[in-house]
Amino acid sequence: MKITRIPTTPIAGMKPGTSGLRKKVSEFAQGHYLANFVQSVFDAVRPAGGFAGLTLVVGGDGRHWNLEAIQQVIRIAAGNGFARMLVGQGGILSTPAASCVIRQHGAFGGLILSASHNPGGPDGDFGIKFNAANGGPAPEKITDAIYEKTLSIGEILTVEAADIDLGRLGTQAVGAMKVEVIDAVADYVGLMRKLFDFAALRALFAGGFRLSFDAMHAVTGPYAKAIFERELGAPAGTVVNGVPLPDFGGGHPDPNLVHAKELLARMMAADAPDLGAASDGDGDRNLIIGRGIFIPPSDSLAMLAANAHHAPAYAKGIAGVARSMPTSGAVDRVAAKLGVPCFETPTGWKFFGNLLDAGRITLCGEESAGTGSDHVREKDGVWAVLLWLSILAARRQSVQQIAREHWATYGRNYYTRHDYEDLDTPTAKALTQSVADKLPSLAGQTLAGRRVALADDFSYTDPVDGSVSKNQGLRIVFDDGSRIVYRLSGTGTTGSTLRVYIERYEGDPARHAQDTQAALADLIALADELAQIRARTGRQQPDVVT
Repeated sequence: MKITRIPTTPIAGMKPGTSGLRKKVSEFAQGHYLANFVQSVFDAVRPAGGFAGLTLVVGGDGRHWNLEAIQQVIRIAAGNGFARMLVGQGGILSTPAASCVIRQHGAFGGLILSASHNPGGPDGDFGIKFNAANGGPAPEKITDAIYEKTLSIGEILTVEAADIDLGRLGTQAVGAMKVEVIDAVADYVGLMRKLFDFAALRALFAGGFRLSFDAMHAVTGPYAKAIFERELGAPAGTVVNGVPLPDFGGGHPDPNLVHAKELLARMMAADAPDLGAASDGDGDRNLIIGRGIFIPPSDSLAMLAANAHHAPAYAKGIAGVARSMPTSGAVDRVAAKLGVPCFETPTGWKFFGNLLDAGRITLCGEESAGTGSDHVREKDGVWAVLLWLSILAARRQSVQQIAREHWATYGRNYYTRHDYEDLDTPTAKALTQSVADKLPSLAGQTLAGRRVALADDFSYTDPVDGSVSKNQGLRIVFDDGSRIVYRLSGTGTTGSTLRVYIERYEGDPARHAQDTQAALADLIALADELAQIRARTGRQQPDVVT
């Protein structure tokens, strides 16, 4: 096999964020952009003995340019000496399924081609990230090493080979590397069978239970149809928008109340199904709506933790839980009652990986609609729906009844996130810096009738490896537990997104039926006043409210 060495030069701006490198399709498709990054990944993670005998997993969410990118990755992987590659049929692998495949096949790692919940199509976004042998996103030390390699790269190692047929199951050769096109769904479905009582769930649907799952024309369509309709016997049509499309059908594959309006309307109707759910572009997020009630992601995590024992995989209890810092403290109260530890981490699933690998936690989640467990090392949208179904099958109550009883037991954390999208980056940075400058003087002050107990820029020390992650979000915590958190998101491709998280605890059951925005009105006003959001950005309201 002849290895082709293609000279190249560094390209600026290739620093991976919380979920890898994300840019516009047009930028990825230009020149050596993708090839530079892939080669930099391989240069950063190359073992002393090279990649001989090792397996790489590759797949994506089916968005525009996914197939072309995978063909490039295949040739570069062959040029760098990998022995074997596993590729999802049609170039498809959901992010949790990719984690599953890496773990089940003992792979060295994987490249996941996705921009998650970001828009698709020729004018949309593209992304790529490296997942390690545990199936989880690369930790910061690896992403930092990848970035350093992008700054000094001088050549790309590849092979000259024709494109392979990604639609045909079986093994093909690219240079000396064997490329096995695998059923993108099979391994994942097999894992779900081990975690959940499929017979009990089949009985649930046989009894007339109705689910509406919106796959948003993204990657979870094939997984949802295989599990909900074929395995569990839900009626045809349970999965809507189930065919993955390169542009996600012109929609925005972000499972929130703004972009899943049809599902929300369906669930608020008089004849609504029992459970409504949606997932995002790459299948790792979930939206949960019961008949007449939306379950915020922070609350969903808490309710899943409190009821996980209803699924066989968690029947013996859970070791602990973890949440990202901006996620509400609802799950903390569940952990305290269960007598298990609760960890507060920075945003980004990679921070849960060490805790999961060390057996310190079983469930984890983020307010951005991501929940997961120790079955893989990614958040998992379909898994979350299956756990909800397991709880509903066992308790024989509605989602609304379960939520009301949960709040009566633990109290309710009223919680919201306000997103200001595509802000001018200098403006967004100046805004957050103005808040940071105020933090040292805020402790002890009384604001909106509450005393400030803590005001800082969140820093995290990993309890497993001792690594420290600083500057993870500006937080103002009041003595009654209420919080305001400001954070710039790292998942977009244009401008900056300011996320403002607002939370207060309500212990009185008589006050658990308030509208969330009304319940938080004084804190929302304070959050704007402290940061001067409207004045600095010119925005009169957030782009997205969750």
